[in-house]
Amino acid sequence: MIKLFKNIKGDKAIWAVVALLALFSFLPVYSASSNLVYVVGNGTTMGHLFKHALLLFLGFGIIYGVHKIPPHFFKGLSLIAMPIVLVLLVFTLAQGTTGGGGANASRWIRLPLVGFGFQPSSLAAVVLMIYVARYLTKIKDKVVTFSESIIPLWLPVFLVLILILPANFSTAAIMFSMVLMLCFIGGYPIKYLLGIIGSGIAFLALFILIAKAAPDLFPNRVDTWMSRIENFANSEDTEADYQIEKAKIAIATGGVVGNGAGKSVMKNFLPQSSSDFIYAIIVEEYGLVGGFALMFFYLFLLFRIVVVANGSETIFGKLLVLGVGLPIIFQALINMAVAVELFPVTGQNLPLISSGGTSSWMICLAVGIILSVSNKNNSTEAEKIEEDETNPLEILSGQL
Repeated sequence: MIKLFKNIKGDKAIWAVVALLALFSFLPVYSASSNLVYVVGNGTTMGHLFKHALLLFLGFGIIYGVHKIPPHFFKGLSLIAMPIVLVLLVFTLAQGTTGGGGANASRWIRLPLVGFGFQPSSLAAVVLMIYVARYLTKIKDKVVTFSESIIPLWLPVFLVLILILPANFSTAAIMFSMVLMLCFIGGYPIKYLLGIIGSGIAFLALFILIAKAAPDLFPNRVDTWMSRIENFANSEDTEADYQIEKAKIAIATGGVVGNGAGKSVMKNFLPQSSSDFIYAIIVEEYGLVGGFALMFFYLFLLFRIVVVANGSETIFGKLLVLGVGLPIIFQALINMAVAVELFPVTGQNLPLISSGGTSSWMICLAVGIILSVSNKNNSTEAEKIEEDETNPLEILSGQL
């Protein structure tokens, strides 16, 4: 164990924050899982806690393994992973339309042997941000025309988003926003970005019209996310409103210091109390003090992400850290905003806290990449690993 800790490299503050969030997550997950046991009738509280522990244990294994990989390797890996991601997304979407599994089938792939559900869109989000960071590094300080960037940049971006959109609008919207933000940071011409935004809005409008005209053409998840947006704007009474109202009651009854660990009442009425609405349960049990403390840790993680990005000696390292790191914070803030009805229900988990999915592995993958860059920043070696032409993945990256 001592040897293992000696081999841990990178930003120690990020390690500490991630570990604290993961350890804290056991308390609300154990408390909120009683809803699944006694209301839904699914498993036992210890069973759900053990599953959560196993997911986090494997997640930290991912962090440890990935943070040992030199950052420049991710350039070539993104080229290899992109077609794999596209195939997984096509297969997953096809499940929902032909496999009879409905909305869930169009979002998840059941992993054999282990019995966990895997959401390819979570992997696609990480791979896509690495891919975009690689492209922006390649065109840095070059005059690029829009036509030159269509195939190498925007074609893969829109293919991924189109395959995710029918089943998961919130993830597609977050990914689109993050890609635009990264392109802005990376110096991509603003006039082209405005054109992409306009094209994206036009495509979304066309997609909604087609979905309305031919509802059987797309997975039934389309009706879910469209109704959530419409009901949020119109304030109609729906199941989503029921969840929001119960979440607000939980937050209101929590007060300043909360009711105490495990003493949430609304967890028995919130259908997604251990995942999408776990923040409301945290505030109910630990009060505004606990809610603001949790927000502080995410903001501190954001600060360390910016520090690591600023400390990177390479453009790719800076863009890579921001590309995979900022979505973690953005997702956390959206989850909290949903609980207080600042956003419509999105289905986004609270990173490193919520239970119930292998999406936490993708968060751990992103954290591992950030730590990989911070590990490179802390290295005393003077050699420029990014210019190492002996790396076959780097050679492949330069040729494409």
